[in-house]
Amino acid sequence: MPQLSIDEIFRNQETKHHLTLFKVENIQWLESHLFEKNKKPYLKCLASSKDRPAKPEEIVRQLYVKMLMDDYGYPAERIAIEKPVQFGSVIHEKAADIVVWDKDDPDTAYIIIECKKPRRADGLEQLKSYCHAEGAPIGVWTNGGEIIILHRRNPNYFQNLPDIPRAGQTLSELLDERWTLDDLAEHNVLVKEQTTLKKIILDMENLVLANAGVDAFEEVFKLIYAKLYDEAQAAQGSRQKRYLQFRVGGATPIEFKQKINDLFNKAKTKWPGVFLAGEHIDLTPEHLVTCGSYLENVKLFNSNLQVLDEAFEYLSVEVGKGKKGQYFTPRHVIDMAVRMLNPGIDEYLIDTAAGSCGFTVHSIFHVWGNEFTADGPAPWQAEYAREKVYAIDFDSRSIKIAKALNLIAGDGKTNVYRANTLDPRSWSDEVKVGLRDRLRRFPDDPQKDQWNQEHYRYFDFDVLLTNPPFAGDIKDLRILHQYELAAKWKGLDLTDPEVLKEYQADPYRHRFQKSNAWQYKQARDVLFVERNLEFLKPGGRMAIVLPQGRLNNVSDGYIRQFIRRYARLLASVSLHINTFKPHTNTKTSILFVQKWNDDPDAPPHLRCPKVDDYPVFFAVSQCGGKDNTGEYVYLTDDRGRRLYDLHGHPMVDHDLFNLRVCLADQLEQRLAAAGTDAQKQAIRDAYDAKLPFIPDRPGIAEAFREWGRKQGFGFCFDGRGE
Repeated sequence: MPQLSIDEIFRNQETKHHLTLFKVENIQWLESHLFEKNKKPYLKCLASSKDRPAKPEEIVRQLYVKMLMDDYGYPAERIAIEKPVQFGSVIHEKAADIVVWDKDDPDTAYIIIECKKPRRADGLEQLKSYCHAEGAPIGVWTNGGEIIILHRRNPNYFQNLPDIPRAGQTLSELLDERWTLDDLAEHNVLVKEQTTLKKIILDMENLVLANAGVDAFEEVFKLIYAKLYDEAQAAQGSRQKRYLQFRVGGATPIEFKQKINDLFNKAKTKWPGVFLAGEHIDLTPEHLVTCGSYLENVKLFNSNLQVLDEAFEYLSVEVGKGKKGQYFTPRHVIDMAVRMLNPGIDEYLIDTAAGSCGFTVHSIFHVWGNEFTADGPAPWQAEYAREKVYAIDFDSRSIKIAKALNLIAGDGKTNVYRANTLDPRSWSDEVKVGLRDRLRRFPDDPQKDQWNQEHYRYFDFDVLLTNPPFAGDIKDLRILHQYELAAKWKGLDLTDPEVLKEYQADPYRHRFQKSNAWQYKQARDVLFVERNLEFLKPGGRMAIVLPQGRLNNVSDGYIRQFIRRYARLLASVSLHINTFKPHTNTKTSILFVQKWNDDPDAPPHLRCPKVDDYPVFFAVSQCGGKDNTGEYVYLTDDRGRRLYDLHGHPMVDHDLFNLRVCLADQLEQRLAAAGTDAQKQAIRDAYDAKLPFIPDRPGIAEAFREWGRKQGFGFCFDGRGE
């Protein structure tokens, strides 16, 4: 008879149970002890010695029992399987999957473990009801891939725990353990449980935030701000082994709130301008304990702060951002665009519809060398972030996120402004003062120079990356009349031989002519195309996300004609249809252009002499990194566990840039920073272990850079030479 296989058992049943939490050797051990009974797979229960059908939930349960016995030291006599739950004086027909008895009272439940419900929400509700009924202080829910450990502080409030106590350890001893940043990295729930900050916030909403009477976005953002500060301080004090303060431990709710408010106030001082001086955390002490216990085991700082992105996207869309046609750009899409335009340390960069500043933050990290730690930026890094990088957005919540991330990168200073990019007449004095130094000067035309100083139309930015809002038309005539693309355009009648002759003689094939009449409305993204070109200096380059129809609809031909008048088309990358799901099914492309510049003395990266005919780079993404539901598709190893790069990021499966090249670059960075030979060998071993699971497919960004060097584009050379 062939050996029974756990993979076969999981494959043959529709289940959401997984085995990624468990050691490979334990899975192999259990598989070797499967046996056939009544022509079905069975196993022997480690706690009760009874034969049980080897269904997925039973396999998860027995692996957890083995972990209780081997790793935590609980003897079999303290472990009960399928123990009926008593609600009041009535024994309920439902049974807890695993119960660990109190060592001093063998009839009292100490830990209750639930493995049957594979969905978090269902499992948590059932687990809490069991803990209430039995009076158990600790509850565990797991599906074999995720795990949540709750401490029932009182009948109404649960605290998340980093682990369960070992057999010889009291709950108080566990709660009083002090953690360093190294401890946090070792127990980082995002890696350990293969989860996301978004899912953790969902758990917090289910347990607390939905009924706490507070603004969920504001309160979560305050907690994240405080925790980022705590991790940064712990890193900077690592030589003295500074302990983390953002931990509930055995603190009373009032003590914990005082501690978190203190962190929050210190964070506001270090990174000012995001919150008002008098703002404080509004959660009640009891609610704060629950939320804090969920966040305390999350390591927020990593090499580009991307762990925050999905959570902020979820929070912002929940409060209606998506309804305005504004969606967070997936970070692998951002990284492709940044790699293609290759901003340099001497260049000024802006995003005119910044959202949470994904483009600017990732551009900062690109210039820095793609690594950021809780130690904070080096002086040269902070100077670049605060002096060269700008962002504008009109949404107040997005600006909060953007300022926070850019403040951290810029070490306390940032050029992020809340303003309507399309209407500079409405800009506040703060915005005007902040952007005044970037206004383009016209020394040969004093009248135009003075006009521009007053009206803030033309700027001198080297690089612009943006994803403007798609939905909603601009109907304000005061704004429309500022833009050529808001005028009515008429196509030439090419059936007229004389018109056709004139059209064919025009090297730019100007088929559309602007009239003196104005449209009553125009799409936001169309106006952003024209406005963004005004922000670029001659030779400046831009990447802009647009609905794909702008690049191929016949009716939008005048937009393309307008762009060609002012800039060279560098590339068009058609993104996968799933890129912006689940928020929208709009098919999108990224258009890359460089503004014409005939100055022969311009630096190589700003040279773009006007020509009539030239090649354009086209690419289509066939592996977009998301599935049909809009969930990210991650690379996995042979156990089905997410693959993390050398900076600790889960690796999204896409073709926008070469993932192997990216990992090799990280290897070089980590080796350069490593101190000892042992550390270097550990880094090489980690790299070698990941490589077999990373597809070796061409990346669009690398293909463009190689093509661009052949075309002589100065910005495609890392040294900015030719």
